[in-house]
Amino acid sequence: MKLSKNKKRLRRKVRIRKKVNGTSERPRLCVYRSSAHIYAQLVNDEAGETVAATSTQILPSKGKSLNKESATEVGREIAKLAKEKNVESVVFDRNGYLYHGRVKALADGAREGGLKF
Repeated sequence: MKLSKNKKRLRRKVRIRKKVNGTSERPRLCVYRSSAHIYAQLVNDEAGETVAATSTQILPSKGKSLNKESATEVGREIAKLAKEKNVESVVFDRNGYLYHGRVKALADGAREGGLKF
């Protein structure tokens, strides 16, 4: 039986989430990638709350389509929001996506913004 691309991602996601857990000092930076947008949120799993969230839907597009540059902008924005909430270090949750392309660009943008993971 051949698994679909999404089923494979969901299996990886479960495997990753067993190990990755966000706390109040070090929340989880969760990434979701759709065909139209990319989303990032900081999650405190102990309290079950979202600390901060942003996406390409929220940011002004500046005439760009969804690409690595816009993913980098989302990374910088989530880092800025994290600094406002006094968060310096996060745990990266790639949500089953391969660490490549837009997911990697978002992580690099967050590092540029000053987040440590």
